[in-house]
Amino acid sequence: MTAPGNQAVTMKSQGIAMSAGPEPAASAGSLRSALRLWRLLRVRDAGRSDPQRLTGVLAVVAFAVTTAVLLLVLGGFGAFQQRAEAGGPYSDEGFYVVLAGTASVLLLVPLITLGGAAARLSMARRDERLAALRLAGATTSQVSVMTVLDATVQALAGAFIGTAGVFALIPLVLPVTFQNRPFTYAELVPEWWVFALTITGVALVSMLSAGASLRKVAITPLGVAARHTPNPLHWSRVVPLVLFAACFAVLVHYGLAGIVVLVAVLAGGFALLNLLGPWVMSLVGRLSARRARSVGTLIAARRIIDDPKGAWRSVGGVALCTFIAGLTAAAAMFDSVGSDDPIVADLSTGGLLTLTIAGLLAAVSTGVMQAGGIIDQRTQYRALHLAGTDLTVMHAARLRQTAIPLLAAVLIATAAALVFMLPALGFGLLSSVPLLIQFLLSVVAVCLLVLAGNLVGARVVRTVLA
Repeated sequence: MTAPGNQAVTMKSQGIAMSAGPEPAASAGSLRSALRLWRLLRVRDAGRSDPQRLTGVLAVVAFAVTTAVLLLVLGGFGAFQQRAEAGGPYSDEGFYVVLAGTASVLLLVPLITLGGAAARLSMARRDERLAALRLAGATTSQVSVMTVLDATVQALAGAFIGTAGVFALIPLVLPVTFQNRPFTYAELVPEWWVFALTITGVALVSMLSAGASLRKVAITPLGVAARHTPNPLHWSRVVPLVLFAACFAVLVHYGLAGIVVLVAVLAGGFALLNLLGPWVMSLVGRLSARRARSVGTLIAARRIIDDPKGAWRSVGGVALCTFIAGLTAAAAMFDSVGSDDPIVADLSTGGLLTLTIAGLLAAVSTGVMQAGGIIDQRTQYRALHLAGTDLTVMHAARLRQTAIPLLAAVLIATAAALVFMLPALGFGLLSSVPLLIQFLLSVVAVCLLVLAGNLVGARVVRTVLA
């Protein structure tokens, strides 16, 4: 395996121009040198012990999953639009379109999280290499071109794989019945321009994340080695959520919470929940560190404290799933009273379908973020290994690094679901035993999926320690 610094020296010996003096303006020659260097880095064998090979594969897989699921969701939304426009016995004045749009908005949260995680994963190992090239004399324009090219290639590879994969996912949804009839294959295939916009969007997400990563090595190549504990997040993050909940209670009390208002409240509530989540993670991390009774718990708590936003991102999809599970259980409560209205049964079916998709996305996202976190903390893992720390302790710390925020996210989302549903449905919601069992089983299933996604990190740990 060739060290990043030695790689940079090798690049100079192969005729690739890199200036150690003042940085020149971007030119055609500089861009050509950047392209040659990028191609050389792409074809070089990083070695089996270099995590970059594994991170590249995981990033492409994550982009592929993001693209395939996003196209499937957009295809479903388009199918409801087609039925509404066709009229006839399936005309519902756009009510199903609104519900499908709400589910699509909810699923955009884990989709954006997964896409961002894939982009950060592809950048995690590259920062060190780009910084070494900057120290060897590569210009900002050369580093910029290499970064954007690498990010775009991985994103496009995953996007095209996901575009093909959506045609394999559509048959899995065909048996699902809405409005007393199943979908047809043609209904769920999006328009051609939806494919084009989706691929472009995935590539843009990757390029924006690449630009954020680039700032760390373009401004100062030594900055990538900096490690510090961030300042604690302030409790004032709670205030907007409390005010939002109070406004919603007032709207429900005076009968002003129509379907449009409910959708807006739902979207706004999740935005505020993402604002509150990192602060709660920092509190949970400090509490866990003070009460730790084992080395694994202490290591996990310190990692949560160091990156509370990352801890929340890794389990934010579970919070969404918990909330959806609550809404689905509430819909099932109305379905159980024997209503002949198909909308009631369709609400429950749509909730379960949304919950399944969100749960799978949360599991994939957790696996990708675990891999990225391990690679970003590879120096710490190697130091622990050299100090004699057993692998079982490292794996225990990694598991608790996911399990502790996971429990906190479930509790937060359960409280948010109660705030949303109790003003409208009353406390009778808590007295239905079948409803509570369905809710608990849904949440447990999602948590098990996420913990299964955590197993991906075991392979990455062995790779960084090799």
